[in-house]
This record gives sequence, C-alpha cells and structure tokens, in this order.
Amino acid sequence: MKLHKALFLDRDGVVNVDHGYVYQSEKFEFIKGIFSTCKTFFDAGYKIIVVTNQSGIGRGYYTEAEFKALTQWMKTQFSDHDIKIADVYFCPHHPKKALPEYLKQCDCRKPAPGMLLQGIKEHNIDPEQSIMVGDKLSDMQAAQKAGIATRVLVRSGQSFGESAKQHADLVIDSIDDLTKRLPL
Repeated sequence: MKLHKALFLDRDGVVNVDHGYVYQSEKFEFIKGIFSTCKTFFDAGYKIIVVTNQSGIGRGYYTEAEFKALTQWMKTQFSDHDIKIADVYFCPHHPKKALPEYLKQCDCRKPAPGMLLQGIKEHNIDPEQSIMVGDKLSDMQAAQKAGIATRVLVRSGQSFGESAKQHADLVIDSIDDLTKRLPL
C-alpha cells in the first residue's frame, strides 16, 4: 500500500481569520496566501487535510449541519483554485462547556491526536513525511502525539508562550512563509 504525505491544517487562524465561532460563509475570511501555499503543496503531491476543534457546535452556537454547509462552501473555494481538500475532520466536543450530548473528554479534541490519527489511517498518510500547521499549542501537541514529523506554528497575529514554540519545529509569521521556509 502506497503511503501519502499530507499537509494538515488547523482551520481558524490558519485557513481563515479567527473571528471566533465562524459558521457562515459571509463571515469567513481566508488568510492571505492560504490558496497559493496550499496549491504549492498540493502540486507537490501532498494531500490537504483540515483538522479543527469546533466547540461552537457543542456550545450550541451553531449546528453540525451549519458547520458542514460552511465546510462544503470552503472546499468549493479551494476547488476553484485547483486545490482538492482530501478531508475535513472536526471535533464538536468540550470537556467543560457544552450541551449534554457534546460534554465529554474525547480523543479527537486537540491536543488529543484523534483527528490526525483518523486522517492518517483513512488516507494512508505517512506521518514522517507530513506537516501540521497550527496556531496554538494544542495543534502542536496533537501533531507530536500523532507522530507528524514537521510541526509548524503560524503566528496569525498571535503571540505565543515558550511552551508552544518548544513543541514546534518551525515558527512562521504568516502562511506565506511556509513555502519559503520549507522548500519542496
């Protein structure tokens, strides 16, 4: 069985500006450079996989159906740039602040590696050839637990403590910097 390499992306703060609990396309603002960066990796043979905590579902701010509709719209925007999103995994749970059906400690909410491990299994991904790009410590921790070889922390206008940087192999200012810092 052939193993593939993947570019795993957190969503809010990496794919789109994190405006907090975004679930409508009119409020979804793509990060500058996300399409050109993903196109470079896609053309180099990477599968593009999004892994995103979505506690807004669990908190009752929006429904799974609304999230899935936005996800389909987002995938279409990538497709319009000749980029195929292989999959989008999401975790609607929260261990403390959620409606009863979503109130739980799970293995999919980052920093747990569940979404990454599911993507690795379902898409025959070689974690040693793969990259995780996130904007939080929890993204880096999940990637490390899943054995993702390269962990990239993107600032996206945020500042980080040393602990986040210690879990990353590379810290970049914007998604545009990824192709400059990780030549393919």
